[in-house]
Amino acid sequence: MQVSEHIKNIQPPPITEVKSWLNGRAFPIDKPLVDFCQAVPSYSPPAELVEHLKNSLDDPLTFKYSPDEGLPEVRNEVCAWYQRHYQGSPTPEQLCLTIGASQAFWLAMTSLCQPKDEVIVQLPAYFDHPMGLQALGVKVVYAPFDPTSAGQPNLETIARLITPKTKAILLVTPSNPTGAVIPAAQVTAFFELAQSHNISLILDETYNAFIGNTPHQLFNRSDWPDNFIQIASFGKTFALTGLRCGALIASDELIQQALKIQDGMVVCQPRPTQLALAFGCRYLDDWVANNAAAMQLRHDRFKTDFLTAKHNFKLIASGSFFAWVKHPWADLTGRQAAKRLVEEANLICLPGETFGPGLEPYLRLSFGNIQVAQMTEAIERFQLV
Repeated sequence: MQVSEHIKNIQPPPITEVKSWLNGRAFPIDKPLVDFCQAVPSYSPPAELVEHLKNSLDDPLTFKYSPDEGLPEVRNEVCAWYQRHYQGSPTPEQLCLTIGASQAFWLAMTSLCQPKDEVIVQLPAYFDHPMGLQALGVKVVYAPFDPTSAGQPNLETIARLITPKTKAILLVTPSNPTGAVIPAAQVTAFFELAQSHNISLILDETYNAFIGNTPHQLFNRSDWPDNFIQIASFGKTFALTGLRCGALIASDELIQQALKIQDGMVVCQPRPTQLALAFGCRYLDDWVANNAAAMQLRHDRFKTDFLTAKHNFKLIASGSFFAWVKHPWADLTGRQAAKRLVEEANLICLPGETFGPGLEPYLRLSFGNIQVAQMTEAIERFQLV
């Protein structure tokens, strides 16, 4: 079978690759596997949401298609959620419900870009983004990683990368993999930079419920639809990762174009996911806030313990679900370092180079799976190598 050469050149899914290293391994009770690999909440949805979904199974409509963009009543609830959390909101016509944030990203990119167009991506980059752009034949232009600024994007650096072929600036806040949050004023500055070049600022805000304040004020601007696109995920917010719960937020015009792709790609977000999303937006603000506070405690404990533990790893940045660390082995790539941790410490994490070129000295740790009470023991593993 002939497979496209440029698809062959895309890296394999990093989490799948790393978890394959565990095949055939057994971990003893006194030294169980520590999973710093995948950013999945360790908690389940609340019982009332689960009960709501159970009751919905008696309704035949639960098993039917919805409109491509999603049920109107669900999109209204999502817009109300934005009004509460951003003090500004898209309209339902500026919102398309998607199968996770990843599908929202694909809708945005296929609507905006043609092959050989350019998108500026900040390093370290969430790996699905360059993988998707490569699959579409779009040129990824990397903004370099600066460890002295904890990976925060630099306005002047990105401005110098803009060319006539640039279609968008793509940023992730809070960052996956560093956890760093772009300040609201800086988000506005990037929006105005994009506006001045008539390109799009695309923000992936998958972890926006975990930063403790209003992420930015762009939805308060009447001109936001002209140059702003948000990639949204409610999978982490409401612990619905397996239901694949995302949204694309953009101008009415871009949404109408994206619906052409939506119809041919998936038709619509599944109704059970939409019912869960509407319930979460309507009733779970306090539950989400409590989980965000718990994740902050988890992060703070991780940071304190990691900085005081006696090991040779260096914490570069952290926040939200993540820590970005430099491993101590100058002669090893990130993959080799991560494999060494599996073999010697029974610990899995992601290699730095899966987040972009030149990042072999780094590793991404996600503590979404690790409770506060387990944190000290988990970090002790870094002292074993």
